[in-house]
Amino acid sequence: MNSRRVLILSDGKPGHVNQSIAFVRHLGCDYDLLQVRFNSRWAKGLSYLFDRCRIFTRSLFSLDGIAADYSAIISAGSETYYANRVLTRELRTKSVAIMLPKGYRYDFDLIIAQNYDDPPARNHIISVPVNLSYVEPQGLVKPQAGRRPISLIIGGNSRHFKLDPTRLRKQLEMIFTFFPEHDFWVTTSRRTPPEIEAVLKEFDFSYTLYYSAVKTNPIPDFLQHSEYVFLTADSTSMISEAVSYGSACVEILPLAQPLVGADKFSRFLRQLLESGCLHLFDGQLGQACEKIDLSKLLDEVVL
Repeated sequence: MNSRRVLILSDGKPGHVNQSIAFVRHLGCDYDLLQVRFNSRWAKGLSYLFDRCRIFTRSLFSLDGIAADYSAIISAGSETYYANRVLTRELRTKSVAIMLPKGYRYDFDLIIAQNYDDPPARNHIISVPVNLSYVEPQGLVKPQAGRRPISLIIGGNSRHFKLDPTRLRKQLEMIFTFFPEHDFWVTTSRRTPPEIEAVLKEFDFSYTLYYSAVKTNPIPDFLQHSEYVFLTADSTSMISEAVSYGSACVEILPLAQPLVGADKFSRFLRQLLESGCLHLFDGQLGQACEKIDLSKLLDEVVL
């Protein structure tokens, strides 16, 4: 732990920026956040060549003013890695890449890479089984005294996944039969389509939060209080949070397509299945309550 100030470079994508912030918070550092962007698609393409040739110039990207006293520069995402390399050389500070910076040389001072990206074994690369997260309940919802709810965290469609309303309805019907005396909580995400919300409204939840109407995030509170948490299988970020915090058993609601394969997401799930961190809901309940301690994995990092 240390109290030095670091700089986080942002590409504007919450899934990337949140991992950088989580990393910094696990270390107990203060931070500034700075948006960075390539000047064009051609500039991004050149950045890979320039990095390999060890040419470091600000001419490829734009950013706001920057202070000169940081103990490290942190970045996640391909839009940020080259700027990180340029600025750390200018400011004579450490460079940290969150996620494996594919296409760039791996000679950052530190890389935090997910196992499913199959990172090389090097002293400066820390391999972790999930996305970095820092879960902090906000007290948005609390259970009745002496009761532990059953929570459902519903994602949405993406270029890789599509939720099936009929399939989800059948899964919910089975889940409700397992817990006739429990309270049920549900929240959706910014990607949840209206037809999925319509299915959820058919069921008797004691707490509902539809992101389309209320832009808040009760997931940390769900993880803190729940006996079981059911998540749709579409988001590594949501799953990573669920297996890294609280004591709830984690059940993944499979989508229409097979989940066992050679792709990155399937490798991610398979490793967590083998570790006892989650169970694929197949009409029966598992007891997958093992948790990953990210603070312990990052314990020896000093910036």
